[in-house]
Amino acid sequence: MNAFTYRLTVMHRKLDDEIRRELKRRFPDTMRLLRLKKLRLAIKDRLHSRQLRAGRA
Repeated sequence: MNAFTYRLTVMHRKLDDEIRRELKRRFPDTMRLLRLKKLRLAIKDRLHSRQLRAGRA
């Protein structure tokens, strides 16, 4: 795993934690949740595309 992939993985994990923390609040901020989930999905897509490119090489 290279440094860029590692950083993406760490960011994905942190976003997961933030989403869980927001969901545990009494009144979760739905707009914040949407932003966090969108960022998490974008990172997941980048990780997946990098894995596909690495598999071809």
